[in-house]
Amino acid sequence: MLRGVLALTLALALAPAHAQNYPAHPVKVIVPYAVGGSADVYGRFLAAKLSEAMGQPFVIENRPGGGAVIGTDAVAKAAPDGYTVLVMSNTHTVNETLIPKKPYDLMRDLAPVTGINSQDLLLVGAPGLKANNLKELIALAKKEPGKLNYASSGPGTPYHMAGELFKHMAGVDIVHVPHKGSDQARTAVLGSQVDLMFDAISTIVGQVHAGKLKALGTTGKHRSPVTPNIPTLAEAGVPGYEATIWLGLMVPAATPKPVLEQLSSAVAKIINAPDVKENWGKQGAAPMAMTPEQFGKFVREDIAKWSKLVKDTGMKVD
Repeated sequence: MLRGVLALTLALALAPAHAQNYPAHPVKVIVPYAVGGSADVYGRFLAAKLSEAMGQPFVIENRPGGGAVIGTDAVAKAAPDGYTVLVMSNTHTVNETLIPKKPYDLMRDLAPVTGINSQDLLLVGAPGLKANNLKELIALAKKEPGKLNYASSGPGTPYHMAGELFKHMAGVDIVHVPHKGSDQARTAVLGSQVDLMFDAISTIVGQVHAGKLKALGTTGKHRSPVTPNIPTLAEAGVPGYEATIWLGLMVPAATPKPVLEQLSSAVAKIINAPDVKENWGKQGAAPMAMTPEQFGKFVREDIAKWSKLVKDTGMKVD
């Protein structure tokens, strides 16, 4: 018993010291997606800001593959010392149901730190799509079931789930065409190799404004301030539809709580800064600063939300 008390006392004494010295050397930030997507763009922004704020380099490492499983597993197996950080998204909450045989369990093997931001998606059509608005798209899809297709950055990603939710709620048969990253998916739609795509507003709106893609609707509860003239899907023909992409940070489970709190606090200061909020607002992204406890609750609720859609639709990973 005495040894147990001494061990606990030592652990409690070391945790604050660890936090005070953190970070003492560079921090690896793993993005389990390809370069060019929303997680990569905002992950790099945040890593640069954290480097400035915390006095040590936060170095981005892209490890795409397996629907984010490969990079996430690397973090889950890393030392729980705060020097390996995961940029994650709602892909991870979907995967808890969609990919049950992963080498890790999200809420068992990783610890929530904080949210980063959330943004609506934009449903876009290829230049030659024979539909100019959502009602025409739904009518075309029902007239020719299985003929239209939509691109995504891979199974379980927010872009994939937005498409499956649309199919489910609109009652249409549209074929999913997964790609290795959102850049590849975007290129396929721009080149009319694929008919449709749900993409983050910040990364696709420029192509819409340039007249290279057709905007068919946004996915939030309300119209995006970035695209006020584009109706939501709920307005345009699919009542109750809502889908977003959100990003957050997690670290290996058993990372000392003071380190979690220090990281969470540093991120909150960065993303709540007036200039960042203004800049992100112009891109359609809303900061999502949370304590580790708040973010943990948010992640668990999102797991439950997407679990229902996966089970209701019988979705499988090909």
